[in-house]
Amino acid sequence: MPCLNLPRTLVLALALTGAASLACADPAITRVTGSIDVGPGEHTGDVSTVNGSIRAGESATLGHAHTVNGSISLDRQVTAEELSTVNGSIRIDEQARVSGAVRTVNGKLSLADGADVSGNLANVNGTIKVGAAHVGAGINTVSGDIVLGPNARIDGGVHVGRPDSDSSSWGNRQPRVVVGPGSVVNGTLRFERPVQLYVSERATIGAVEGASAVKFAGDAPPE
Repeated sequence: MPCLNLPRTLVLALALTGAASLACADPAITRVTGSIDVGPGEHTGDVSTVNGSIRAGESATLGHAHTVNGSISLDRQVTAEELSTVNGSIRIDEQARVSGAVRTVNGKLSLADGADVSGNLANVNGTIKVGAAHVGAGINTVSGDIVLGPNARIDGGVHVGRPDSDSSSWGNRQPRVVVGPGSVVNGTLRFERPVQLYVSERATIGAVEGASAVKFAGDAPPE
């Protein structure tokens, strides 16, 4: 990992006091405009931009990744601490790991097979797709569709919240929630607005509040 450009005497002093890790902390990357690419296998600290996307190449390591107007993309086997954007999608590829929350306001969220998010997965608008992946602290949305599995595992339940504004401004469309074959949802599935809830006969879920589950056979429910 790259070290900060400190005088050699200071580095030696930090090492003698057991604080050498401070001298070798991964550097942060901060921009106002422009995208940020973290190369394959590269180690960096927190990554942030305002107008631009963030992408981490295969097996890269980074801290918190934040943008306002832009997407975030993690390639295979990337390790990150937290991901957030306001206007943009977030994609987490196979075997990538996020130790904290993954959140956007307006954008899609997708987890490929083998991905792991230890924190909460949340948005307001946009489809949430979780393959054969794990989410450790629940899924939250307001108007996004949710597609789980096959073979997804969700700890912490699923919550579809009530819109803050007058519901008439959101139209009559109901979010579509699908729990696919082999998927497991530990925790309550709680709905504060009407939804279309489909649950595979081969899925395992917790209690359901605010909706009636429609069971389906096969790989997917009818469109």
